[in-house]
Amino acid sequence: MNHLIDILFSPVNITLTILMIVLVLYWILTMVSGVDFDLDVDVDIDIDVDADIDTDFETNIEGGNVDFQDMATTEISEKSAKNPKKKSLKWWQRLLIFFNFIGLPFMFTFTCWIFIWWMVTTITTTITESYENSLGYTIMLFGVFPALMLTKIFTAPFKGFFKNLNKDGDKAIEIVGRRGICLSKIKDNKMGSAEVVVDHTPLAIYVKSLNGVQIDYKEPIIIIKQSKDKNYYYVQSYKTN
Repeated sequence: MNHLIDILFSPVNITLTILMIVLVLYWILTMVSGVDFDLDVDVDIDIDVDADIDTDFETNIEGGNVDFQDMATTEISEKSAKNPKKKSLKWWQRLLIFFNFIGLPFMFTFTCWIFIWWMVTTITTTITESYENSLGYTIMLFGVFPALMLTKIFTAPFKGFFKNLNKDGDKAIEIVGRRGICLSKIKDNKMGSAEVVVDHTPLAIYVKSLNGVQIDYKEPIIIIKQSKDKNYYYVQSYKTN
């Protein structure tokens, strides 16, 4: 066991090992916090690169702010990436499409890539006993390419799965107009969470204050409308006294 730990946290493998630990913690936190992975997020991606900006992503998220959860769960469709109204795609944009970073939830593909790269590097450096020398660093760097190819092969079957998941599933539960309890202190443009009970089932949703007015923790609220990106709801206080 100690030998395995020495290999995983050797100078060559430690970077990928720490990254894998961070990703595992991310997915555990995501599952424990009950984040709803909406695989049909309506995002209009402009893959074109402006002359002064390296990456110019246009979304329907109000205010142009994309948080970590959005990045994790957003599925960038190949159709929007290949919009004929846009200019021709650059080489790196084509690579993203080719290796399935576009067409699948980004964090799903990214996690698969890092895991495969980590496994390829760890196994190869262990076999060659190069996890503490310059050969090991060379193996790690060049391991990026086979890892990308293996990621493409591994994630390809999931494209159809994510595309068809809940395509004709249950009807969406109407939440607008319902009352709930705010589980975070929110104001201005800050996002928080809230609980709404529908048919005796508590639902966790993300919320923002409708007019930016402060809403306190455990304060009763009423759901006014859903955001354009369908990731959260606008609410206002609903004090009865």
